[in-house]
Amino acid sequence: MYPDLSYLFHDLFGTPVDNWLSIFKTFGLLLVLAILSAAVILHRELKIRAQKGVFRPAKVQFEYGKPAGRAELISNAIWGFVLGYKGFYAVQNLELLKQDAAGVLLSLDGTWWTGLAMAAIFAGGRYWEAQKKALPKPRVEVKDIYPHDRIGEITMIAAISGVVGAKVFAIVEDIDALIKDPAGTIFSGGGLAIYGGLIFGFLAVTFYLRRKKIPVMPVLDAVAPALIIAYGVGRLGCHLAGDGDWGIASTLPQPGWWFLPDWLWAYDYPHNVLNEGVLIEGFQGRYNHHLNPPVFPTPVYETIAALLIGAILLALRNRVAAYPGMLFFIYLIFNGVERFWIEKIRVNPEYTNLGVTYTQAEFISVVLFLIGLAGVVVLWRRTGKKNS
Repeated sequence: MYPDLSYLFHDLFGTPVDNWLSIFKTFGLLLVLAILSAAVILHRELKIRAQKGVFRPAKVQFEYGKPAGRAELISNAIWGFVLGYKGFYAVQNLELLKQDAAGVLLSLDGTWWTGLAMAAIFAGGRYWEAQKKALPKPRVEVKDIYPHDRIGEITMIAAISGVVGAKVFAIVEDIDALIKDPAGTIFSGGGLAIYGGLIFGFLAVTFYLRRKKIPVMPVLDAVAPALIIAYGVGRLGCHLAGDGDWGIASTLPQPGWWFLPDWLWAYDYPHNVLNEGVLIEGFQGRYNHHLNPPVFPTPVYETIAALLIGAILLALRNRVAAYPGMLFFIYLIFNGVERFWIEKIRVNPEYTNLGVTYTQAEFISVVLFLIGLAGVVVLWRRTGKKNS
């Protein structure tokens, strides 16, 4: 459909495909939107719980009018270096950026002199900015900080660790590619496994919460609807880009009771970002293939399921508020069931052990389901005993 914005604008306004708008990849944009939607929902859920007294504020000391410290200058220099090192290189390789933006930005290639120049500019700018605001004696304030005030840090930790985890799990699924091209596989922009992102993100955020002495279970309850709704938004990006997360060939005849659009039963993913399938006759753009036969559009199914699950979790949150952690375990149950069944019509690498054939996602979904079920039972019994 729309591997990048140039294809969307082509459909809307008739502009040429593969122009400068190709830099903006549809999946990347939807991934950013998914992260932002998760942050907004999580902030709201954490704030509601803070207002109900679930969280106690932490007393945090802030200093104003203090000169820039060494760590602050180093961090600014690092960000400046990354921006200069990759930014100028991206401008120099605009055509390559249009074809594979993630590959260019995630590779180790760059321009050293612009990186060093931007590092000096960022560090120097921060130093002079702090000097202008410096006071003879720094002013100290103590403020109450709630978990929702830390949403920026939580989101950044979850996003970075999630991308790393998704990449690690994708590499594990294709060890042959890693052996053939280790650097290319690790630093390529493609190949992300959603469950790897969820697991790594969970571990990193849990570690952060424990360091800040924030109760983990209530935060996980707030995370649950944010995660599943963001997942639905991300899957929509998979569908629009045609990134290969589609289903098996939809060769069954459409049932007579089907009242939804035909493409929801079988879709051929024209202009898919993988260029898989057969050529689209008469189309000269870079993404000029469509699938034949058409397949089940499983990303759309997952988007619909994720939004429904998110609505259910939001409706349940007050009813299970007396059981901290219950909402998160219910999320794990729903997530496991949804992903297990969608795997039956998805294309994924399969493994066989002890005579059982399964995909990585099926295995993890069963584990998550069992963890969720066990968590619900334990919390129900534990809280029930306390109330008896």
